[in-house]
Amino acid sequence: MKFEQYKLVKEHALAAVQAAGVSLPEAGSMNPVLLAYVGDVVFSLYVRLRFLAASSHVRVIHDLSSKAVSAVYQARALTALMDTLNEQELAVVKRGRNTKSSVPKSASVHEYRMSTAFEALIGWLFLNNEDERLEKIMEQAFNIIIDDFKTK
Repeated sequence: MKFEQYKLVKEHALAAVQAAGVSLPEAGSMNPVLLAYVGDVVFSLYVRLRFLAASSHVRVIHDLSSKAVSAVYQARALTALMDTLNEQELAVVKRGRNTKSSVPKSASVHEYRMSTAFEALIGWLFLNNEDERLEKIMEQAFNIIIDDFKTK
């Protein structure tokens, strides 16, 4: 999937929100859980669109996508990307990681906190219209996850 398609979907979604008279909140002051909520949606859409080329079977795309957006794999991706993040991004990651929430049985506390941090970063980049940086981080994370699939 080309990132241009993703940007088009984003533009349509934002236009619909603005047409309804709703303005987006300032990303820097948002609760990290809300940033993670937005980031989860953004990364899930990105991953699903990337997997469209892998199969014409919805079940296969769903299974691969669900695994790729799991807390375990998002945590691994963020861990690998930490050295590439700038100071502002690291601050968002720290806020997201330190957010308290219930942890599902499918991941350790550390994995869940790191995946929340990853999603918060994605949400923050999305809401700040940092499209080039968002694309780069999501592509790198996707490639890290795919490489990890191959070794498991």
